[in-house]
Amino acid sequence: MNKPTHIPDPERTRIRRSRAIDQAFVMELVAGIAVLLFFYEIGVILLPFVISAIVAFICTPVVEWLNRRARFPRVLASAVVFVVLAALGGLAGYFALPPFVAQAEQLIGHLQTVLETLMTRLFGTGPVQFLGHADSPAQIADMVVNGVREFLQQNGRLLLIAGAGIAGFFSFILSWVLLFYFLADGPRIASGMVWLVPPTRRPLIHRILPVLSSTLRRYYIGVATVVLYAAIAAYVGLGIFLHLNHAVVLAILTGLLEAIPVVGPAASAVLGILAAMSQAVTFSDMIAFAVYLTILRVSIDQVVGPLVLGSAGRISPVLVMFCFLSGAVLFGIAGVILAVPFALSIKVILEAVYGDPLG
Repeated sequence: MNKPTHIPDPERTRIRRSRAIDQAFVMELVAGIAVLLFFYEIGVILLPFVISAIVAFICTPVVEWLNRRARFPRVLASAVVFVVLAALGGLAGYFALPPFVAQAEQLIGHLQTVLETLMTRLFGTGPVQFLGHADSPAQIADMVVNGVREFLQQNGRLLLIAGAGIAGFFSFILSWVLLFYFLADGPRIASGMVWLVPPTRRPLIHRILPVLSSTLRRYYIGVATVVLYAAIAAYVGLGIFLHLNHAVVLAILTGLLEAIPVVGPAASAVLGILAAMSQAVTFSDMIAFAVYLTILRVSIDQVVGPLVLGSAGRISPVLVMFCFLSGAVLFGIAGVILAVPFALSIKVILEAVYGDPLG
């Protein structure tokens, strides 16, 4: 008979610890997957929570400064910051919303004319081979507009759009309500999230949080700065110097698209090019627009972006695009907003765990 193999006590202890670590890792992995599945199921309601949480996260240092230096209670400091944000939002809406709505209505009302002009500039006045038929630019524009109209009139799509508008309005109100609660209860919410982490992992979390918070805050502030700069610069270039129609709409879209990594700047450039082609009268107009677009891109990509983002935005473009597309597919707009911060968080966590900066 074979004698049982004797395992020394230190080795037995090492095996038990290894098994415990493996079991803990599996449990944490299962918990992480369960959290992702939960957020996937409730993705339709995530957007107001994500937006209000990001704004509160950016403004938390101001609340803490008022609480610490001015001796304001946390609730009062949060109320002051909330009122200031509401006032700034109201001023922005008062000055930007009316011209945006007016120009958007004008653009929609003259969509067929705009498309016809654009097709003429692209292909000339002669017939164009389109879907196997030779049609004039006017006929193609008429087909496009009629197709859009028929699409909207089918299966109650206009009712769905109206319902989405109502849902968007209530989401807007909810975002402001959530913003105040996130400002007032931020530390307690953060403590509750840390409490969810197993006790053995909490020292690592406490070591990572300061670095992660600083990185994400700089990223969000940098993105907000780039968006604001792009919108203002686009309006100055397109509206004041180039005198393009619908400059307010184009400027706001340019700013918002800058918040989307990689794809957004390309999309805003395409929109600007199409607008310039549909409205340019002479070749010098196109040259002027090319100069404007070059200055805008160089100023954002080489000056403003690196200055305000610093190392916070240094991630591989391939990883950014993967996170962006994955977030969009899984969580919609909320996923797009969280794509790069998620990649940044993974980078910071792995650097802390491995003790080896990515460089």
